[in-house]
Amino acid sequence: MKKLLFSAACLLGTAVTAQAQSDVSLGLKAGASLANFVGKQADPYQSLVGFQAGVFANIGFTRMLAFQPELLYSRKGAKLPNPDRTTRLDYVDVPLLLHVNADGLFFEAGPQVGFLVAARNKVGTVSTDVKSRYNTVDAGYVFGLGYQRKAGPGIGLRYNGALTKVEKSRTVGSSTIQNDVRNSVFQLYLTYSFN
Repeated sequence: MKKLLFSAACLLGTAVTAQAQSDVSLGLKAGASLANFVGKQADPYQSLVGFQAGVFANIGFTRMLAFQPELLYSRKGAKLPNPDRTTRLDYVDVPLLLHVNADGLFFEAGPQVGFLVAARNKVGTVSTDVKSRYNTVDAGYVFGLGYQRKAGPGIGLRYNGALTKVEKSRTVGSSTIQNDVRNSVFQLYLTYSFN
């Protein structure tokens, strides 16, 4: 929670500093996601529709290059068909992206860290809190493309891949088991920038 508050304070500090600069815009974003798990033990999982929403600051270095930190609430996870089980993992994600702009068209890439705020398994109509089974930090990367001006509406498509494993390791007898299961998310989103 302290890391989450620190990240929010950093983003807010960036936003306040940004108000004094002319090549900075603040914005809102929201959209849908298609999440799944990847890795050696992720084969039985199927995709799950989720969402993300949050804020960003776009800080232009040059006409073609900008830095865009974001603070997003993101739902990730996956489904198992047999037994019918849905795993929903809710994160506060902090992507730190480099934007290459060409008259509104942009390409983006950079690192991202996510902080797990909730984890639930749903079997039928029964939902269970399983947050203690999952790692609280999800480190990864982001790349994508879209169209976004310094002011007005925009649209984007990105891929969010994880480098860290989702589940905590567990001990069975004298053996420690660490499943190779990581988050994998495609996100389609709309933005609105204020300059």
